[in-house]
Amino acid sequence: MPLFEWKSYMKKLLLPMICISLLNTSCKEGLVTTETSKTNTNNIFMDYPVTKKINVTDNYFGTVVNDPFRWLEDDLSDETEQWVDNQNNVTFEYLKNIPYRNQIKERLTELWNYEKVGTPFMEGEFTYFYKNTGLQNQYVIYRTGGDGATEVFLDPNAFSDDGTTSLSSLSFSKDGSLAAYAISEAGSDWRKIVVIDAKTKEILEQPIIDVKFSGISWKGNEGFYYSSYDKPSGSELSSKTDHHKLYFHKLGEHQSLDQVIFGELEGQKRRYVGGRVTEDERYLVISGATSTSGNDLFIQDLSSPNSALVTILENTDHEAYVIDNSGSTLFIVTDMDAPNQRIISVDAKNPQPENWIDFIPETENVLSPSKGGGYFFAEYMIDALSRVYQYDYSGNLIREIPLPGMGSASAITGKKEATTLYYSFSNYITPSTSFALDLQTNVSTVYQTSGVEFASDNFVSKQVFYPSKDGTMIPMMITHKKGIELNGKNPTMLYGYGGFNISLTPSFSTVNAFWLEQGGIYAVPNLRGGGEYGKRWHTAGTQLNKQNVFDDFISAAEYLIKNQFTSSKFLAINGRSNGGLLVGAVMTQRPDLMAVALPGVGVLDMLRYHTFTAGAGWAYDYGTSDQSEKMFSYLKSYSPVHNVQERAYPATMVTTGDHDDRVVPAHSFKFAAHLQDKNLSPNPMIIRIEKEAGHGSGTPVSKIIEQYADKFGFALFNMGFSDLPVPLAPKQLLQDVNT
Repeated sequence: MPLFEWKSYMKKLLLPMICISLLNTSCKEGLVTTETSKTNTNNIFMDYPVTKKINVTDNYFGTVVNDPFRWLEDDLSDETEQWVDNQNNVTFEYLKNIPYRNQIKERLTELWNYEKVGTPFMEGEFTYFYKNTGLQNQYVIYRTGGDGATEVFLDPNAFSDDGTTSLSSLSFSKDGSLAAYAISEAGSDWRKIVVIDAKTKEILEQPIIDVKFSGISWKGNEGFYYSSYDKPSGSELSSKTDHHKLYFHKLGEHQSLDQVIFGELEGQKRRYVGGRVTEDERYLVISGATSTSGNDLFIQDLSSPNSALVTILENTDHEAYVIDNSGSTLFIVTDMDAPNQRIISVDAKNPQPENWIDFIPETENVLSPSKGGGYFFAEYMIDALSRVYQYDYSGNLIREIPLPGMGSASAITGKKEATTLYYSFSNYITPSTSFALDLQTNVSTVYQTSGVEFASDNFVSKQVFYPSKDGTMIPMMITHKKGIELNGKNPTMLYGYGGFNISLTPSFSTVNAFWLEQGGIYAVPNLRGGGEYGKRWHTAGTQLNKQNVFDDFISAAEYLIKNQFTSSKFLAINGRSNGGLLVGAVMTQRPDLMAVALPGVGVLDMLRYHTFTAGAGWAYDYGTSDQSEKMFSYLKSYSPVHNVQERAYPATMVTTGDHDDRVVPAHSFKFAAHLQDKNLSPNPMIIRIEKEAGHGSGTPVSKIIEQYADKFGFALFNMGFSDLPVPLAPKQLLQDVNT
């Protein structure tokens, strides 16, 4: 994994078992109260399982907060497991009564069933590529040798019978003779690393275990660097992990002998640590962070035995990473003194900020660079759309890379000696197409087109700008069939995220193709908290500014309703992880605004999120309840778990995985329990808990299809559709159908 990809990976790591004493917080447990009867007796349709209440309170700066469902945080409890089974029984009993649920599943299966081939990459004497024949749960890695013969190199579908064990990363030594790959079981963030002889595929030693939030970076053929935490003494799915370390594993030695490279000495404690060897194998680059934003940066000269670790930047207020080097010249991407990012150059002997020289200066647009073939490729986001420029290592602009339209280009990457590089392009109505860029002729040609059954010409995707509550103009992409009538009756899915400097750029989704086929509208606003307009846009949606994100999303819904794209009766709001928080906050603040709410794997208990796994690392975006009385009050004002009142709520399906060790399922459990207890409407308040599943990474295709069939079916059913809006025909192409 290139360092700039690792940095992006770390950005996306989003996002309590017993009462834990916090600063200025006390905790006390009482006995089970007598209120153990069936929840939500007002609901005339649903027969929810009993969710008992236990008298648990916390005192935050003199304010007492009740937490009656705290017991659901104990993922080792038989009682919690029984609650999960009982809730799933109710949920799936409800879902099976949706008359077109199986039709949706069959159609999604048809849409998904086409060959998918990734772009090739060279390692040693072989060319490798990922491929899925259609409905395989996991992609298979193939390779082609010098004789032109193609063979399976690694088949993750063979890792487990049900497809729940997945490949999470693959790394080769520089000469391609050795490979190490990490696997995830049941969607967990905890990994195992397996080392093989790349030529014979023979496993060389016992797996490296208990690895979490890690890349794999080889140092010659001697061994590799990886990162992990000490294994928690309690539940590995929910116990706090906040002391990350970088290790070096020497091939052939037992893991217990692995050397700690960073994270053990005084002053080196970090929540996230990563290490990467530069492509020429001269430098080890180490990044350390206490939160998901900002990091300090160090290098070690591997060409000089026992060389000291040199500090480049020891200031976690800013982000910086080494994208490449040319001899002793380092090229560093940073937002220091450049909120939209720039690339600087500096000599490795004196790499501190006072010696930095602008290489590709900051512009008014956000920079996301990559490199390959002896060039840098500067991708800029202009209103969340891609423009890509090619630079040489002297900082000269070579040209703009022509893209086929308005949309998103993937990073153009490859080894420095490569003469052909690959990238892909897509948008909401253009299935991903990969291109081969010939660096000698500067010509891009189509390498691989998508086989999905989708007639792009029958759909339109347009960008609009609308004012949020405070007048800030927010961009939003709206996608639908051509010629739809703006009568307020179109089923609409409003999707959002709004956090962690993550940008939502246009990309094609096979599952969303079904929604568009049904005459549905798919709308995605670029909320504050994301990275679409750089650091200022991100910070405008963090901590005491977090309400801006919810206001932006509410205003997006109001725009769609005002302009007759849809109405509250036909609007569903959807989001996952930090987006699950978004949905939970908006549905509790404005339950009148939508017909359906779909909070997925959400951060929903904002007073206790930082006490689970690596949650404390999200404090840059959220702040914590023990930080100050002001921050506590602000978090409590929007925390979904703490803002469910006795009122009518829209039809809600909470979704989570029972092995989610990033955003622990207790968030979703407690939120669902409160909704079932207090909802005054006849709308269903159900929770769909995927067994043997985590936060989403590596989910088998079969489960993805089932999840979306249930999600779309639930949404349409609770918008009042007794039949699908558009009847399905076997193997139908997506084309205009009169409704």
